[in-house]
Amino acid sequence: MTEKTNIERRTFVQVMTAASSAALSLALLPRRAAGQSPNNSTSNASDLFETKEIKTDDNTIFIRRYGSGSPLLMVHGFPRTSLMWRHVAPHLAGNRTVICVDLRGYGRSGVPASAEDHYPYTKRAMANELVTVMDKLGFSKFDLVGHDRGGRVSYRLALDHPEKVQRLAVFDVLPISEAWGHADAKFAMTYWPWSLLSQKAPLPEKYLIGAPDAVFDNPFGQGSFGPEVKAEYIETYRDPARVHAICEEYRAAATLDIEHDKADQKEGRRIKCSMLHLWASGGPLDTFYEQNGGALGIWKKWADNVQGRAVKGGHFFPEENPTDTTELLTKFLSA
Repeated sequence: MTEKTNIERRTFVQVMTAASSAALSLALLPRRAAGQSPNNSTSNASDLFETKEIKTDDNTIFIRRYGSGSPLLMVHGFPRTSLMWRHVAPHLAGNRTVICVDLRGYGRSGVPASAEDHYPYTKRAMANELVTVMDKLGFSKFDLVGHDRGGRVSYRLALDHPEKVQRLAVFDVLPISEAWGHADAKFAMTYWPWSLLSQKAPLPEKYLIGAPDAVFDNPFGQGSFGPEVKAEYIETYRDPARVHAICEEYRAAATLDIEHDKADQKEGRRIKCSMLHLWASGGPLDTFYEQNGGALGIWKKWADNVQGRAVKGGHFFPEENPTDTTELLTKFLSA
């Protein structure tokens, strides 16, 4: 009886969350995007979007779809959802179909069961799922942009499915094996989710559920947004199933994801498409890795044709500096 009650409660919470999030997005997104437009000539029509749930083999992925034309997939990171692209996506949609997804476990996407080895929350499993989503939308090839955890899903997708990705952009990330391989005390203190959330259950789950606001009330998680947007983000961290899924992804990043990276290196697999890496000016990726040629020097070990530069705005510069982010991304995608 208790198990049935918990399942019914979880379903109710997810339904109510989806309803409130949809209302919030539809009410706020066009107004906020127009209010911080990096291009005053952008048509109001590009501010419009539709939402949809795409069924995959074992899950459902929620998307926001903008515009029409050449396909562009945008993938958020921790602790955000697809809402993080609200200032950027509308201004890329003038001649593109922009698909912004909620990763499994986040926002309004489903929460597949995990496994003892955490494989369902590896970047490989998540990347495979996004390929399915794009296939079901009718896009056999697409440009790809990812931030934070979404950037790691994106580079994994480019390595595992090179025929799918035309151009790849990743924001403020390194390959997982490189991040762990260069980890030191500064890394552990700065990127606290890596060390905390990868701990065995239920320790990190209890921390996140017990203080969901704390995920955003610190230098790593805070950003330039009002209480309404913050409220939507925090909904993910009020559901125990979603919190467990997020922790499982970090556990995968400390185990199987490293193995997948190392296998690529051993077998000489590299990112073949054109690649852009943007990172936060003055942030960890701008200062931690000088002896390795900086973040761009590390990515050159993985990609044949990579360019990049620092951007003002902190780790979440797509939200905090949408003007420069959009201009740099537009230039790269149009080359």
